[in-house]
Amino acid sequence: MASALFTSASPWLELPDPLPLDGGQSLANLRIAYETYGTLNAARDNAILVCHATTGDQHLASPHPITGKPGWWDKMVGPGKPIDTDRFYVLCPNVLGSCMGTTGPGSLASDGKPYGLRFPVITIRDMVRAHVALLAQLGVESLYAVIGGSMGGMQALSLAVNWPGMAQRVLAIACTAAMPVQNIAFQEVGRQAIMADPDWQGGNYYDSGRAPDAGLAVARMAAHITYLSEETLSEKFGRRLQDRSAKSFGFGADFQVESYLRYQGSSFTGRFDANSYLYITRAMSYFDLTEAHEGRLADVFRGVTSRFCLVSFDTDWLYPTSESRRIAHALNAAGAPVSFMELAAPFGHDSFLLDVPALDRVIAGFLSR
Repeated sequence: MASALFTSASPWLELPDPLPLDGGQSLANLRIAYETYGTLNAARDNAILVCHATTGDQHLASPHPITGKPGWWDKMVGPGKPIDTDRFYVLCPNVLGSCMGTTGPGSLASDGKPYGLRFPVITIRDMVRAHVALLAQLGVESLYAVIGGSMGGMQALSLAVNWPGMAQRVLAIACTAAMPVQNIAFQEVGRQAIMADPDWQGGNYYDSGRAPDAGLAVARMAAHITYLSEETLSEKFGRRLQDRSAKSFGFGADFQVESYLRYQGSSFTGRFDANSYLYITRAMSYFDLTEAHEGRLADVFRGVTSRFCLVSFDTDWLYPTSESRRIAHALNAAGAPVSFMELAAPFGHDSFLLDVPALDRVIAGFLSR
């Protein structure tokens, strides 16, 4: 079941039973890649599950095997860091549908060929269902905390709601309880860019020697804009030209911001699978905790026993503070213990991945209580 495009040196585990999915299908021989940091104590009560964002992976605090870059939250996880591995056993699995070792559309099906679009459409809850199955196989029956930012925050909320009592603490950063319509629209633009690329070939490109890199690059460029703030773009690039003193009166990358986005798009194709992008963004588009409660978010949290901490950033327009505040109000209405704070940061949605010392303090404080 290894990915047909990418490999990972991470530990992996194959689930003994088929995983049922929200769409009515199931996946047999499901392989999950993951990384762990720290040691599980004798009482097995110090485990923290960290859920990654859309195009993230399990390489939380270890070098990425393709890019060689440090783990995506290396600054946050480790000995003496806010998520202290001298104290906690930290797990980060690669999500279902991805391409870094966990079974996804690029993995081999039972006939020995890549799934492609034969892979079933999945949901955020399916991703968490796979996490829970992995934890069970590792002998972890409860969590000290579940933590995630962006899509990782959605996973954290889904675990709290659908597996109540499993996590003592829930820390959801820069996320939402239901995908906003504008974000669904942005994601559809990215999917259409991929599917419009002739090299997509209906999703059956793995053995053709061609991949929809141009479409995937455009999808990444569009998404990357939403992760940044106007302040960041203006300060970093402004209207400055790229390697020229005058406009070219052509369609090359005249502006620095254009060159930056092209680089982001092209480099992304070397570490991510286009079909995985389709499946993961579709799962996010479907995400709505209130779906079974006629839009009443407070009802979703009734009976949930976890303590919650919600964090937003003042420059995040992808999942603005109003989304986190709505969750906080619903938790209050349901009688659940919750703290909520909006942090000042110039970086936009990506603030949770960057240097925001206030976030370090929030996470360390929430885990120390």
